[in-house]
Amino acid sequence: MTLEEIRGQENTMEHNERVQSAGTALEELLLAAKKQDYLTVGVYESAKVMNVDPDSVAFCVLATDQEHACDIALQIHFTLIQAFCFDNDINVVRVTDIERLADLVGADEGGEPKDAHCILVTSPSANPWKDPALDKLSLFCEQSRSMCDWVPTITFPER
Repeated sequence: MTLEEIRGQENTMEHNERVQSAGTALEELLLAAKKQDYLTVGVYESAKVMNVDPDSVAFCVLATDQEHACDIALQIHFTLIQAFCFDNDINVVRVTDIERLADLVGADEGGEPKDAHCILVTSPSANPWKDPALDKLSLFCEQSRSMCDWVPTITFPER
């Protein structure tokens, strides 16, 4: 085994640990934001918030699954949301486990699962909300961008 191969394995292990750590932080952030009522769930609901009060958006999560991977309309929405986030310095990540994400954000008033394809963590401008998990995720996103990974994918930890 060459030195390059060993370093490649070390980098892969570091990357996997970073992604797992970010997954734990995302789970903590979503649960804390849900308790504070600082979540906006759904593509259209998120677009409304971004249009009316973009300064209130602290973090964005986009989720896909196999069923919606070829949904062109959803992919166009994602592209527009990502562009908006980049223009407004909002960190954005992708998650592939939409069922777990839907479990974390809960159901609507009728008991139906919410549309978890897009979730915003918001914070009132007058009284900004600080959370250690948000700081961890911001650092994760910053490190990912430094490696040219503009919309990193996060994996939730095993249950």
